[in-house]
Amino acid sequence: MITEHASVVLTEDISSSGLQAGDVGVVVHIYRQGAAYEVEFMTLDGGTLAIETLDAGQVREAGSRDVPHVRERIAA
Repeated sequence: MITEHASVVLTEDISSSGLQAGDVGVVVHIYRQGAAYEVEFMTLDGGTLAIETLDAGQVREAGSRDVPHVRERIAA
């Protein structure tokens, strides 16, 4: 199970927030023993882009083989 404060990777686009699959966020709350997660997505300077409640299938835990990628945010 993904733990609180873990880095996670979005597995699908969330167009209402301007988020794209592959964006990295941090789990700030866990619902129903891991059925869903509250995830904060931030810019590299620490600004919050979005806080989303996501089903477990919409994120995966970031792993040691993952490489971060930078993109410019497209306004939602």
